[in-house]
Amino acid sequence: MSDLSKPIFHDEAKARKWLEGELWPTGPVCPHCGVIDEATLMKGKSHRSGLYQCNACRQPFTVTVGTIYERSKISLNKWLAATHLMMASKKGMSALQIDRMLGLSKKTAWFVCHRIRESLRETKPELLGGEDKIVEMDSTFVGGKEKNKHARKRKHLGTGGAGKEEVMALVERNGRVRSMHLGVAVTAKNLKPILKAQLKDETRLMTDSDAAMVYVGKELGRHEAVNHGIGEYVRGDVHSNTVEGYFSIMKRGIHGVYHHVSQQHLKRYLAEYDFRYNERSALGVEDAERMRKSLKGIVGKRLTYTDSRGVADSQGHTWND
Repeated sequence: MSDLSKPIFHDEAKARKWLEGELWPTGPVCPHCGVIDEATLMKGKSHRSGLYQCNACRQPFTVTVGTIYERSKISLNKWLAATHLMMASKKGMSALQIDRMLGLSKKTAWFVCHRIRESLRETKPELLGGEDKIVEMDSTFVGGKEKNKHARKRKHLGTGGAGKEEVMALVERNGRVRSMHLGVAVTAKNLKPILKAQLKDETRLMTDSDAAMVYVGKELGRHEAVNHGIGEYVRGDVHSNTVEGYFSIMKRGIHGVYHHVSQQHLKRYLAEYDFRYNERSALGVEDAERMRKSLKGIVGKRLTYTDSRGVADSQGHTWND
């Protein structure tokens, strides 16, 4: 039996029961007051499935309240199926493909995918590296035409655009990746605070010979670089092949699966690729476990359709920053 044929992907009641077990391993948790396992399941005919009432604050709730699934008209089993498909596809899965497989409209599938990507974004990331740890750093361009890949100067001076966005990534060898869309050219000025905020002080940092990265790396100490300009790609254990391998997976997915990613939503696509890489098979995480781990981020990250289009939400945040 394939993973996608499991009952939780086809029966909403079973999907809800499964989700309750994942989010509430010690009993129902009231999203209003936080009390654990002090709720009564409402069984009346007029009550919707999975409705509980908290015995402490008397407020009703279901397992989807406070999650990305709250108030969704899409059945919960389809939400879980879409999550499974995205977590099981190394290079990603397009909204059109999910539309065809799950019977959703193109617009609905697009929104579902963005909600899931938003849930994968780290809120309190741990620092990378540490003593005896190596972190590789590099940047690349996403989008636009290949012939414009050297037009960064025009783009950032406002005298014409390459249609490309610069992405920087930090990859810990045999560990995690953290990529970010800076929105501006990668320079020594904007790299330094990022590295200070993302890396532990004793980390060995490895890059190529990009001037900005070399300059900042030397300022931070414990920096080594390979010079691609003279054909040097590996010198002992010094190389940037790991981060370039990550970029290869990410760019093959964006160009081959999604074809086009807007500047507005790029950060969400990066979160998707980061998560799958951080929970990859090489680290002992397979499809079913990767899907389970992805659910940790669904709480407290409601994303409405207007939010996903770049309109400010009720807290004043905009999603196209």
